[in-house]
Amino acid sequence: MQGIPFYKYQGAGNDFIMIDQRNQQWIVREDQALVEQLCHRRFGIGADGLILLQNHPDYDFEMVYFNADGREGSMCGNGGRCTVAFAHQLGAIGNTCHFLAVDGPHDAVINNPEWVELKMIDVTHVEEGSDFYFLNTGSPHYIAFVEEVGDIDVVQAGRAIRYNDRFRAEGTNVNFTQITEHGLSIATYERGVEDETLACGTGVTAAALAYHLKKGGELGPNEVPIKVKGGEMAIRFTATEQGFTDVWLCGPAKLVFAGKV
Repeated sequence: MQGIPFYKYQGAGNDFIMIDQRNQQWIVREDQALVEQLCHRRFGIGADGLILLQNHPDYDFEMVYFNADGREGSMCGNGGRCTVAFAHQLGAIGNTCHFLAVDGPHDAVINNPEWVELKMIDVTHVEEGSDFYFLNTGSPHYIAFVEEVGDIDVVQAGRAIRYNDRFRAEGTNVNFTQITEHGLSIATYERGVEDETLACGTGVTAAALAYHLKKGGELGPNEVPIKVKGGEMAIRFTATEQGFTDVWLCGPAKLVFAGKV
């Protein structure tokens, strides 16, 4: 059977096609149409994005991420966690690693075979509007706090914000965030996918940091439990006078199936 070997992973329902390019180059950055076809849920494998695992002389590996529209994207947190699980499954890393993504270096820890914790970038600037927060956690995120996330038409409401006058050109991800007894419940509209996804790693990270500011949280270490439509996650971080550091995105990362295409 000829074709491109691939693995399908999901992190809290956020799903990705993984391709190992350490020894052979199957896809190049210019293959937008091919990547878009592979991610298509009717005419391809189906995924929120496609990720290449590549060698890098200064890191354990390099992660190259494409959105479902075939274009190389900004940082994908759940994609990063799934890439770490993929590299571990291939035997390329042990239980810790240091890798390169589009927004710079990342550390990660595998606590068990299906739970990966990924260190995110520090956040020093958060814009607070009259009814929203806007910040970059590797990708840009608009946070809107709502009374009941289940009542929101995520695609319609998210698309209206993503394509408004401010964000139309560059786009933004939109996170509808409900404060619950046990943490946060979040639904996300993702640019590049141009649809709701069952989870968004950089999005839940952004929502947790915005929530800390909204409630006037204390400085020092914090942890926020997160519920998304694809499962349970958690965000750990340290709040300082200058912003947020030591930010960790924690959640499941599981192999779904493998094949050739």
